[in-house]
Amino acid sequence: MSIFESEIARRPSANARLSTEDLNFALAAQIIVGWAGEGGEEKRLGWWRTDLASEFGGEDLFKRLLPNSSRWATLQAVREAARRKDTELRRRDADADDVVSLFSLGFEIDERLDERLQDLKRAGAEPARVLPGLDAVMTASWDKGAFASWAEGMGRSEVKAEPIGRRIVGDAPGKLQSVIAKLVGALVPVADAYPLPHFRRPA
Repeated sequence: MSIFESEIARRPSANARLSTEDLNFALAAQIIVGWAGEGGEEKRLGWWRTDLASEFGGEDLFKRLLPNSSRWATLQAVREAARRKDTELRRRDADADDVVSLFSLGFEIDERLDERLQDLKRAGAEPARVLPGLDAVMTASWDKGAFASWAEGMGRSEVKAEPIGRRIVGDAPGKLQSVIAKLVGALVPVADAYPLPHFRRPA
């Protein structure tokens, strides 16, 4: 049974079954993709026109405005930039509500992820200590190969080209981490524009 057909997606009480490990895994993937997709001063993938995670761009601003939580604020900002691009592309589809993507996993799951990010931000934990994979990909200097290797390491996904992006063939897996892995894996090969990996909700 797909996660989107299960009680996890239907009832908030059942959604509590999502573990902090699940949520951290999903947040890490969203943040890594958000960071890699920037196209400002550091010339990463250029999927969105932001410069939030560069030393003299957003990082400098957040350090001055939010000295105690600047790192989390930066990561939250790149995630939001990616989410907005993801939303823009999904809305081009006639059945946008049926498109499940890395930044649109269903209302309850998206809400839990937002809450988890706020909890981590308030706790002041070092992001790399609680979110898996950040250090391996988000290095001081941009490495497209390292990003591609990270995405490919999630496993390859069979995809079909659609006007809005890459639709993953088949139903979504039953576990959130497996869904995230499929969506990230479908970013390979790395394209010049955000390829919007996605599933279609079952009819």
